[in-house]
Amino acid sequence: MYPSRIRSPRPAIARRVSNLLVIASLVLLSACGGGGGGGGGSSGGSGTTPPPVVVKPTAAEASRFLAQATFGANDADIAAVSSAGYSDWINAQMALPIGTTHLAQMDTRLIDLRTTTPTATLSSTHFYESFWMQSATAPDQLRQRVKFALSEIFVVSFTSSIDARGLASYYDMLGRDAFGNFRTLLEDVTYHPAMGLYLTYLANQKENTATGRNPDENYAREVMQLFTLGLYQLNTDGTVKTDLLGATTPTYATSDIQGLAKVFTGLSYYHPTPTNSTFGGGSRDAEAYTKPMIGYNNYHSISAKSFLGTTIPASTVADTNGDVKAALDALFNHPNVGPFIAKQLIQRLVTSNPTPAYVGRVAAVFNNNGSGVRGDMGAVVRAILLDSEARTAADGDYGKLREPVVRLANWMRAFEATSTSGKWLMGSTSANTSLNQSPLTSGSVFNFFRPGYVPPNTLIGNKNKVAPEMQITDEVTTASYINTMNTTINTGIGTSSDIKATYPKELALATDPAALVDRLDLLLFGGRMSATLKGKIVTAVGTVAIPGGTATQAQIDAAKLNRVKLAVLLSMASPEYIAQR
Repeated sequence: MYPSRIRSPRPAIARRVSNLLVIASLVLLSACGGGGGGGGGSSGGSGTTPPPVVVKPTAAEASRFLAQATFGANDADIAAVSSAGYSDWINAQMALPIGTTHLAQMDTRLIDLRTTTPTATLSSTHFYESFWMQSATAPDQLRQRVKFALSEIFVVSFTSSIDARGLASYYDMLGRDAFGNFRTLLEDVTYHPAMGLYLTYLANQKENTATGRNPDENYAREVMQLFTLGLYQLNTDGTVKTDLLGATTPTYATSDIQGLAKVFTGLSYYHPTPTNSTFGGGSRDAEAYTKPMIGYNNYHSISAKSFLGTTIPASTVADTNGDVKAALDALFNHPNVGPFIAKQLIQRLVTSNPTPAYVGRVAAVFNNNGSGVRGDMGAVVRAILLDSEARTAADGDYGKLREPVVRLANWMRAFEATSTSGKWLMGSTSANTSLNQSPLTSGSVFNFFRPGYVPPNTLIGNKNKVAPEMQITDEVTTASYINTMNTTINTGIGTSSDIKATYPKELALATDPAALVDRLDLLLFGGRMSATLKGKIVTAVGTVAIPGGTATQAQIDAAKLNRVKLAVLLSMASPEYIAQR
């Protein structure tokens, strides 16, 4: 059985570790299904003015903040947040220049590959390598975390066999726009060929009454449902509007989809000298997958286009870009956008069930950043992280499940993992026998999990709360996560265990189990590990004896390392860790 992979000086200890991990696996699944990572509750105030926040957080408070704002805490970032305070740390993060792009890293990787294999090509694996490198080591951690959150709202996926460079370019775009204006983000998403291919409106042609051809409606539908408005009209606090009889009002109708579908005709691959042939992909330019799509007016509808209360009149001359601009302006200014985006970003970063007051405060910042600007994403991110409801968690159900990708990145950062090759050789982790998740590899445009997912037959559902990440959590994936982390913590992960940690700081505490567990409490739990869990892990670690007498230094060092690995594994397998609070 897999826990035996952690070597122990005595067989009895291996059996004890095995039993502990079986229990941890069962308890983890039980806790996930029963409310351990679910909801928002009643913390947070009301009104539109956020309460004041602590300027100089403790190390534990800084760690908890970093769990929301980054891919996880490490010593350096805990010190930085504790020294600067939340707001100044955010300022410093947003001021950092954008580092090497994923596209540039992949192009460099291709040059390396072709030194030995001249016909080598790039694939999703090379994006994953770049993703893990940046998630674990990039200094602009706030941007890294926010662009990952955005990738789970504005979804594209390797499952559609889109060019790997194109998807890397798309992910770079999300990072570039992470703190910019939502209107720019919406336009960049719309014009990116990865989205055009994924939602099938690249080379979308105008209607033809003679043949019965109608424009593709895919993007027209999803840009409203998933990227801007949602299905029903919302109050500013994100709650659904109802009339006196409790009936809801849809945000759009079939006619709105049809009107917008006409808008998104005539967009296709970039080419320096576009022709009818290049519209369909002929003589494709080398950067056709990475540069924004361009308008081909002879394929764009000139009929009237009505949607969301806006009408673009019929014309005799096609204007692809002008019509797209009018449509995106209408979407951007719809009152649903603020609360719709605010709630989803809160769910991705902080808690699955934010109170309406929390959503309302963040939506108010989206609507007006204090200087009359709508859609300031930097201000929105700041409002999410500095809100009183983010900085305190009074309700026992508060928080969210850490999704598998975030947990693994957390391990890399907390324990300062490195890549032996320097290339972060990590392939797909999508199998349900691995993490059941890889970045940019959702099974559909609806992401790995839906923001409103309610696990059936659970305490979470009985409380009318949602737990999105539970949609990719079951008995198999729970056990597989623990098994994957057991191997990762023990020997590393990736091709030939390329990515591994040596735990030097933890080894220094191996002779003091309580001090060792206190360190893991700080790094992984933000100082919120319960006394019960702490006691159990301390006791388990203490059963790994450090030999004396005639023992060699190698035997002593091996026992210390076993203690550290056991403590890390039991911590990261615990429901208390999985439920980010």
